[in-house]
Amino acid sequence: MNEQDRFSTIVDKVIQFREARDWKQFHDPKNLSEAICVESAELLERFLWKTRAEAEDLSEAELRAVTEESADVMIFLICLCDALGIDLLDAVETKLQLNEAKYPADRARGTAKKYTELE
Repeated sequence: MNEQDRFSTIVDKVIQFREARDWKQFHDPKNLSEAICVESAELLERFLWKTRAEAEDLSEAELRAVTEESADVMIFLICLCDALGIDLLDAVETKLQLNEAKYPADRARGTAKKYTELE
């Protein structure tokens, strides 16, 4: 199965999971955006007070928790895109094209500067 088919299968599973529980009634764009922020904060919490080295060398339990929080963010993002009719893969491709224009590799390589600061 190619990546696009795999992604479509995951989206279908998320939607089926939601529908089986009649949760769409709670999944308006405002609440889904808030849920993404909450789950992102829970992901961030897994790295709170860790050094860079500690964050790059997670225990098996810590990695499992980070994996679960990452999945929660993705699940709510899929639901948000479904609610608003956004094709997430198209949106990512379009955004990458915009970022390529903002951050040409020859000027952005090796720097964390914002595109407005690149020379």
